[in-house]
Amino acid sequence: MNDQFDKLSRRKFIRGAGIALALPNFMSAAQSVSASEDPAAPKRLACFYFPDGVPMPLSEDPAYQDWSWFPHGDGKEYRFTKCMLPFESLKNEMTILSGFSHVKSRSVHGHNNADQFLTAALTGGGDREYQNTVSLDQVYAKHVGDETRFTSLVMSTDGGTGTARGTHTISFDQHGRPIPAEHRPKNIFDKLFVTTDADSAKRLSLNQSALDELLEDAGRMRRSLSAEDRRSFDEYLDSVRQAEVKSQKARKWLGTPLPSVDGSDLNLELTTDEPRQYLRTMFELIFLAFRTDSTRVATYQIGRENGVGRSDHLARAVGFNLAHQLSHETKEVGGWERFAIYCGFLNEEYARFLEKLRATPEPNGAGCMLDHTLTLFGSASSAFHLSRNYPLILAGGKRFGFRHGQYINHAGSNFQGGPWLGKREPWQDAAKGEDLPLSNLYLTMLRRLGVTSDSFADSTGTINQV
Repeated sequence: MNDQFDKLSRRKFIRGAGIALALPNFMSAAQSVSASEDPAAPKRLACFYFPDGVPMPLSEDPAYQDWSWFPHGDGKEYRFTKCMLPFESLKNEMTILSGFSHVKSRSVHGHNNADQFLTAALTGGGDREYQNTVSLDQVYAKHVGDETRFTSLVMSTDGGTGTARGTHTISFDQHGRPIPAEHRPKNIFDKLFVTTDADSAKRLSLNQSALDELLEDAGRMRRSLSAEDRRSFDEYLDSVRQAEVKSQKARKWLGTPLPSVDGSDLNLELTTDEPRQYLRTMFELIFLAFRTDSTRVATYQIGRENGVGRSDHLARAVGFNLAHQLSHETKEVGGWERFAIYCGFLNEEYARFLEKLRATPEPNGAGCMLDHTLTLFGSASSAFHLSRNYPLILAGGKRFGFRHGQYINHAGSNFQGGPWLGKREPWQDAAKGEDLPLSNLYLTMLRRLGVTSDSFADSTGTINQV
């Protein structure tokens, strides 16, 4: 931006920037929720991402029968492998899908793909400029977020935003900007349930006044900028305006009583040094947020791609060292089994979350919470670094019309797998079959959740089988 930028008081700009960045933090102290008084039961959405793909031994490999992630069979007639046994009791509550991926990312290295898992944008590979788009969860959050104190809950094991093509968050706003994820259980719990301090209203008032002053000055400044500088400045102003919207929403909820939640059985100081309990607690926090109607939208990125960050330590829950390393060692004796045992651990904790939703009556409607909660669990790569045939599980949401108890095996026998032997990687090879656009599933999900939309990203239609 040129020297005209100095026409805006540096003091005011820095103060405004601080407001735009810090407001979500002080809002978290001002925000809580009580159960919805709406007689209609809420529609909830939770999306979970795990990195590094899944075990996919070829059919001639002895490990195929027991340790393949994808089930054997299709339709209603399929069976889980040992890797997927945690889902056996939930078979009628979920749909397994194969042969779906994002069109723009199929020839991209799999470790670049978490950024686009919920957006379908062309974000990975080559020297192209990084530009993302809005994520599935935020489209739904825009539709339903005003009905709860928290528009959405964004979580990850590594926290923050990460880097381009190395994201620590799977949630992106309407401009494709990453939404920082929280990784500390205590911060999440406090944000949802800890009483606000007496100065919250005063601070909201002061910051609203500062926002008004900043926007007034910025409007005058904008007229003196070049067209190129205006585009950059407009991005900043949009962040400030979004902060203003959040400030107004926080004010609305200041007088609302906090939900009563007993967190005495939660260890909120957990880190990934205790991986199983950490993962279980993160799922539990989402459950509590949903049960108290604190929010109806949540995302959790279980791990970052490429073996970077604290999330790679989750494999220690089942006696291994680093999770990413397991995907590289499948060519070794017992390699498929070790990788599958780790994936089975992730499946077990996700299944525990689903079981708890199923065992809990819906607070504001008939049936159980799982009937009113749609969940997506998956990764943006399957075989070694392969950006096709994403492993996906859709569960819950029966009250929205979803039909489960099936394996939609679109890939059939045309899947690529096997261990990496150190030469060309599967993502570099020509596809053996043609995947369906995953955006078609996302459009289907949005419509069942009540969002009126003709498309999502590069969708070409909907998926009638679910």
